[in-house]
Amino acid sequence: MKWQWKLGRFADIDVYIHATFLLILGWVGYSHWLMHRDWVEVFKGLGFILALFGCVVLHEYGHALTARKYGIKTRDITLYPIGGVARLERMPDKPIEELWVALMGPAVNVVIAAILFAVLYLTDSLVPLTDLTVASGSFLERVMTVNISLVLFNLIPAFPMDGGRVLRALLAMRMDYVRATQIAANIGQGMAFLFGFIGLFSNPFLLFIAFFVYIGASQEASMVMMKNSISGIPVTRAMLTDFRTLDPSDTLARVVDLILAGSQHDFPVVDVAGRVAGILERDAFMRALTQHGQSVSVMDFIRRDLPEVDSHDMLELALMRLQEAGAKTLPVTHAGQLVGLITPENVTEYLMIRSALKAANGIPSPVL
Repeated sequence: MKWQWKLGRFADIDVYIHATFLLILGWVGYSHWLMHRDWVEVFKGLGFILALFGCVVLHEYGHALTARKYGIKTRDITLYPIGGVARLERMPDKPIEELWVALMGPAVNVVIAAILFAVLYLTDSLVPLTDLTVASGSFLERVMTVNISLVLFNLIPAFPMDGGRVLRALLAMRMDYVRATQIAANIGQGMAFLFGFIGLFSNPFLLFIAFFVYIGASQEASMVMMKNSISGIPVTRAMLTDFRTLDPSDTLARVVDLILAGSQHDFPVVDVAGRVAGILERDAFMRALTQHGQSVSVMDFIRRDLPEVDSHDMLELALMRLQEAGAKTLPVTHAGQLVGLITPENVTEYLMIRSALKAANGIPSPVL
């Protein structure tokens, strides 16, 4: 993965740190040095940030482990300067499941805050909140306060925060899922405007939050609308049927010729029996070409773990498998034989054409 490094694998989930996370560490360290001119204070500041993001990781595991309970895998968890992201293979199908998945992240922070409060109370270490700042005061009480803040922030009823998904799940229990998403997204965008307005006169950071919330709400609404628009449509309607294949005996030189002669990026490798052995993806091809030249076999660089899609499957299932596999192209087969390729771009073009035909004076298409 680009611009991120793996910290480890816990509970069968990989945890990564994004390169931009180093910016916040550098900023915190530099700020503490300017304030105190003391390396001990610098390390204390860095320790607090690491403790904070440790709580963020636990928050994401709250989502991931709850999703696992419903049969949904988590690809990975990545730490960014603005927080953490747990990439679920898919969202839960039932509103009650989405509700629990969304709530379990903030619930982890509530538990952490409660434990820290108990420790501080039993050791008589609680101090007034007015004595705390971001950079000074009781370490444990600052961590407790930050966890409470994480709960409140994440429960704001706006995508992409957990509160947006909680709101959508509650609405979806009483109405259509698409309508529930539209209402939740509209509320989120309204809150984004509110944050932006307040930020203009007080805290500029609220402008960043407003942008983050507005984009998140728009993307969530668009994704659900697209999912709804392809419901009930078979893969055969949108799959790519004009494509080139590779033979197991081909070298990378053959791929060079095909790429320069057309616009196809990913190439299925098909054996003599017509079965798909794998797909040579563009990124893997470019790496292999750079490191080994044109004379090596394509079979050494194909991706073999891709799920196949049957031509009778629905588009919704095909897109879900594309997302789960983290792939740009999947083979479409029928009776074991390759009959097409499915890509997000082709699905998007299909929907655009379908929409245009519907708008053309109400003239229906016999094919679409």
